Amino acid sequence: MDMKDLNKSQLILLAILLSFVVSIATGITTVTLMQQAPSSVTVPINRVVRETVEKIVPGSTNNAVQTVVVKEEDLVVDAIAKNQSAIFTITKDGFDDSGKAVEISAGKGLIVSNNGYVAADAILAPDKEAYYVKNDSGKFKADFVYTDKSGFSILKIGDAVDSKSKLAFTLPAFGNLDKMKAGQKIIVLGEEISSFIFDGSKNMKINVTKTNAGGLALDLDGDVLGIVSLSEGNSFIPISNIISALKTIETQPKA
Repeated sequence: MDMKDLNKSQLILLAILLSFVVSIATGITTVTLMQQAPSSVTVPINRVVRETVEKIVPGSTNNAVQTVVVKEEDLVVDAIAKNQSAIFTITKDGFDDSGKAVEISAGKGLIVSNNGYVAADAILAPDKEAYYVKNDSGKFKADFVYTDKSGFSILKIGDAVDSKSKLAFTLPAFGNLDKMKAGQKIIVLGEEISSFIFDGSKNMKINVTKTNAGGLALDLDGDVLGIVSLSEGNSFIPISNIISALKTIETQPKA
């Protein structure tokens, strides 16, 4: 068939066929030449091809947002674990109903200084007596130092009662009640564990038992907001009061 006998559609199809054949032949020739060419030629060509493809088809981005869900119960567990070694059980010499010498409970105590000062409930540790403090590291004698009118006493850890006791504790992080917002949870850590919702009032009325007296009041970050007391008029003692008194005690000249 003569070319001039072809109609318009046939000419277009023929042109497409020829282009297809030429492109295949060009590809085969290019691959063959690239395989035979030195690296000084192929490397620049590959770089140009790669950059061109990246501009046309951008690579995947890493801007995906991942949502992490933190359960409140996990925060409570972490807050308690963070302060476990900062709280001491306090006892003092006393007598039972039959007049026999025994150790009786004086509530809980919070370590508030690396120098071994412990804050306790003044209702249970009001004055100079023979005190003992105990945590997981052992049992130690404690000397009475000071009682504050706001309802807490300061004791100082002394000698171990036996050779197995080696004093160890973690000084807690101190929080700020002024930063608490109504609706946030406060944890009370003593012999028992309880919690309540902060209503926005700094004059908090907390139901305190004898076993929890002197226990810690924590926020969900595990920061100490204060201690709790059996005092009817002041069941919560802010940590700021204790820190203020402690600064005075530690700066006093030693006898």
